Amino acid sequence: MAASRSALITLLVLVSSVAAASATTFTVGDSSGWSRSVNYDNWASGKTFTDGDQLVFNFATGNHDVVEVDKSGYDGCSTTNAANTIQNGPATVNLTSGTHYYICGFTGHCSAGMKLAVTVGSGSGSGSPTPGGGSPSTPTPTTPSAPTPDTPASASVRLTAGPALAVAATVLVALF
Repeated sequence: MAASRSALITLLVLVSSVAAASATTFTVGDSSGWSRSVNYDNWASGKTFTDGDQLVFNFATGNHDVVEVDKSGYDGCSTTNAANTIQNGPATVNLTSGTHYYICGFTGHCSAGMKLAVTVGSGSGSGSPTPGGGSPSTPTPTTPSAPTPDTPASASVRLTAGPALAVAATVLVALF
């Protein structure tokens, strides 16, 4: 019994480690945040976004917002058919598969470059920052934790428990 308990605890630790490392949090614009001084096409270039990742938009409430729009809204800097607007900064958006378009809805900000398009893969590492087809999702605003000096601003591991961890915990509880 002690050997099987030890094996199950080891399995639980292994599964939780894999689940914790599966999602990435990207700080949009790195240390510059969500502002008019960043080229977001360059920022997204070379990054791979997958289902479950998060985008953190750092901005002061009242100075900017984050509006999820469709391709037409992105191209024309229009908030007319906005899927969601987040007015309080900083804001965290949970990504799902597909292409997502974000702009700042403040007059002149989008046309000055405050717009971001990301294509999110299904989690197999096939995501690409190049805009394409897909339908927008509704972002879930949350309050991000402040980055620590040891954590790079551009990407950090988000510690979350996934379905595999839940299954392992259920098996462990059932056996004991």
